[in-house]
Formats: sequence, C-alpha cells, structure tokens
Amino acid sequence: MKFIVSSSALLRQLQAVQGVIQTNNVLPILGHYLFDVDAKNLTICTTDLNTTMRTRLGVEGNGRAKVAVDGRILLETLKTLPDQPISISFDLKSFAVELHTDKGKFKISGENGEEFPTLPDMPGNQHFSLPSDALLTGISNTLFAVGTDELRLAMTGVKMECAGDTLSFVATDAHKLVLHKQGGISVPAAAGFIVPRKALNLLKATLPGDETPVKVDYNNTHVAFSFRDLELVCRLIDQKYPDYQAVIPKESTNRLVIKRTEFLSSLRRISIYSSKSTYQVRLSIKGSELQLSAEDPDFANQATETISCDYNGADLEIGFNARFLVEMLSTLSGDEVQFELSLSSRPGVLRPVHQEDQEDTLMLLMPVMLSDYRS
Repeated sequence: MKFIVSSSALLRQLQAVQGVIQTNNVLPILGHYLFDVDAKNLTICTTDLNTTMRTRLGVEGNGRAKVAVDGRILLETLKTLPDQPISISFDLKSFAVELHTDKGKFKISGENGEEFPTLPDMPGNQHFSLPSDALLTGISNTLFAVGTDELRLAMTGVKMECAGDTLSFVATDAHKLVLHKQGGISVPAAAGFIVPRKALNLLKATLPGDETPVKVDYNNTHVAFSFRDLELVCRLIDQKYPDYQAVIPKESTNRLVIKRTEFLSSLRRISIYSSKSTYQVRLSIKGSELQLSAEDPDFANQATETISCDYNGADLEIGFNARFLVEMLSTLSGDEVQFELSLSSRPGVLRPVHQEDQEDTLMLLMPVMLSDYRS
C-alpha cells in the first residue's frame, strides 16, 4: 500500500501534533505517529493517553492501511528534504515504512497501527462554537497564572465556565488569580470544566489568530477542540475548583490609574534590586505620584523610582512580588491600567482601563508582607 504527498505539507501537519509526544513514554508506541490512510486522505494522530491530537491532509493513494511510524526519525528526515512530492509505502506484514524521493529511499521501522491507543468516546457530549481569536485570548490571558503544585491538582488547569452568553476562563495558583470573560457566545447550558495546562499550551501554539470557528465538545470526562483540519481531545481534571469569587474584593477604596508600559518598565528596573528570595517591591502612593522601591539586604543593593499617576484614595504603602506583577502587566493590553487597592494586607486588582467589546479581564494579586530594611 502506498500514497503520494507533498513533503512540506506532511511536515507541517506532523509539527502541528508533535507537541503531544513525550520523550519518556510508558509505552514505546506513544512515541510514534499513527498514520491512517485511504485513497484520498491521511489522518495523523499522536497521544500521551491524556491528550490526543489528530490532523488530516489530502493524498493520492491506493488501498487502506493503519501503521504507527517512528516520530523522531520521520520528522528529522522531512526537515532536511526540499519541498517535493514523496511516495510513502507500508509493508503490512512487518509494518516497515519506506519514503521514496526523486533521489533516494529511506526505510523506517513501524508498528501495527491497531495497537495504537484509540481516541476516547464522548457519549452525551454538549458543544458550542466561538472564534479562534476569542479562545486564544482567553487562554493567553490566564495560562501564566496556572499553578504547578500537583498536590493542588485543580489549580494546574484553567477552569472554563459556560453561563448564558458568556464563557469565563479562570486560573489561579493561590498567589495570583485571573478571570477573563468572553461574551457573545451561545452555550447550550451552564457548565464548568477544568482543562489541563499541557492541552492549553498545545492549543495556544496551534490556534490561528483570526475568527476561524472552533467547535468545543465536552462531557463529564473529556473536552475536544476542533478547527480547520485539526482536533485536540484531552481528559479533564476531575477535581473541585476553589471558590475564586470569594477572594475577589467587592469594592476598593483606592483606585490608581497609570500608563501600563511606563509602570511595567519601571517595575522591571526596580525589581533588579529586589531580594532574590522574595522579589519584593514596595509601592508607595501619595497624591499623583507612585514611588517604586526595592532592596536586597544581602548585597546592600537598593533602587527607587517615582512615576506620575492618577490616584483617588488615601496614602498607601503596599508590597507585591515583582515577578508576578510583571507577568500581569505584560499580559494585559491597552495603554492604561487601573489598580484597585484597599489595605496593605488585602489583594490588589488590575484591569485594563479600556477593554475590547464582549471582553472583561480581571487580575488579582495577593500582597507580600513588607520587610523594612531601611535604617
């Protein structure tokens, strides 16, 4: 059985799904690509048992075959080939794979495709659609805040909540929290599910930044994202998500409006002088001035910088982890941000002053206890 395909088209599809493959696999076949081919189409599948990606492209072939091909060797071979039609044939007894180019022949070992793990069934699933750029924005705005502590498994993913015409994305690691709401989406019923970090990273790398429709199918155990010729299916995190609404302040007495890039630049400079164990930066707000300061007592380094702001509230001094604050300001868009504060022991809330239509982004950061090394 053989088929003909463009080498560059095949390479693009292999690269689109290769992120699922792990370096150390419990089963050797998980390091392979599953090729399922008929006379007109080639379906390529990769999986780590929790996340599966599948893509399709057109080919010219004869017959039907299902073979698992060594992923590393095939990918490295295609990377070195110029764009050209290549002929690929399968030996259905040994499952060997042969690539024929205009100048050479390459033989790669394979395995029986029937032994490759199958895609999970999704009985009783519900679905909705949204533009690719809306999904990409939701993922990009929240993924950095996902936790890494496996003992808090629920926090290692992004919670997606459907209600009315709104899809919410929530991420937290107990130090910072992000809530991004995307309106204008018709969902069948109120629902919530936690999508693992790995699946979202793969989506972020493959989603087009336009209005390509993305179909989202979900049930109690899995969620599937389908767009163009690509599909990603992953197992959901079966844990109860923290009550994030309880930590979001209902009102704030102090509001600071400041230019985002100026705040970010100053913060990056000042954080160079902060303690490498706490990354503490001190914000002192008085009138229309924000003073940023940091110091590292172990090396007697310190820095202070003052920038203009629009502030409505009482004089306040509060500390934050500079790395977390930089992450938030780097992720937010727009020229200005609003920083809502109350007490030095209460969390601060960042929002863009001007938000896109149908979008609402809120970022919450817990303060750190100020250490006063000044004499």
